[in-house]
Amino acid sequence: MQNEQKCFEKTHCDTQCNIIDYSRTWSDIMAYSPMGVTVTEVYPKPSKNISTLQKFFNYNLAENLDSLNLHGPTTVVNCLNPHSFVQALNDDEFRIALEQSDVLLPDGEGICLALKKWGNRTINKIAGDDLHRFLLEKLNNEHGKTNHPAKVYYMGSSQHVLDLITARLQREYPAVDVRTWSPSFCNKLSDEESLRIIDDINSFNPDILFVSMTAPKQEKWVACHRDRLTSPHIIASIGAVFDFYAGTVQRAPNWAVHLKIEWLYRLLKEPRRMWERNFVSTPKFLHWVYQHRNELKNNI
Repeated sequence: MQNEQKCFEKTHCDTQCNIIDYSRTWSDIMAYSPMGVTVTEVYPKPSKNISTLQKFFNYNLAENLDSLNLHGPTTVVNCLNPHSFVQALNDDEFRIALEQSDVLLPDGEGICLALKKWGNRTINKIAGDDLHRFLLEKLNNEHGKTNHPAKVYYMGSSQHVLDLITARLQREYPAVDVRTWSPSFCNKLSDEESLRIIDDINSFNPDILFVSMTAPKQEKWVACHRDRLTSPHIIASIGAVFDFYAGTVQRAPNWAVHLKIEWLYRLLKEPRRMWERNFVSTPKFLHWVYQHRNELKNNI
């Protein structure tokens, strides 16, 4: 527990980061699920990253998207796939940011396969793009019946991509107002820029904040600053979805998604970017899960 706290104390952040109480990393995750399903038995502390997968043992997000509250306290949503899981094995800050998500999306067929094989749990893959469209539809339907538009903020990507997103949103979701920010392209945003972004987000008072700076940068930024983001009801780190919606990158067609080969489609489209995910990270993930299969079963 002390080691996990120290990893955040060592993180450079000149302005004080009001991060969630990370002292609850193991005990609370063992005792509750974000969808309100109580786990009645407490088991010994599991191995590193068991708790990250365990969120999927406790609820089936595919059946509960409607339970995402657009009007309640801030809910942080992150995506988990085999590549990000393997990254988190060697990056404690990233791992804890994932574990402290209020909702983790099973954004990878490898995640779903592992849980079906060794967790006795069948869940459906939910990509960040699926979440994005679901939330926009829900906001537009709710606010289309009122005189008060919904507000969505997009933080990340280039200004060109953000302009395309804005134009498409205005066509498809007339009951949704949008504001954007294109941050600096660097490994870590400066504290000064982060504060300017946070002030702009809070002044706009959005219902939803979408973040796209690639993993693990986006998840770490949200974890560091979520307590300063006073207005969004949902904060979702959705990576490549900005490019998908802008049309600068094409997502796999529906038939590929239904056949569970979206990974192959993306590999063929972006081989230089995707080869490591599929041929390095996925085998490492499956090997790790197989090694820890008994612990996973014992911690359901």
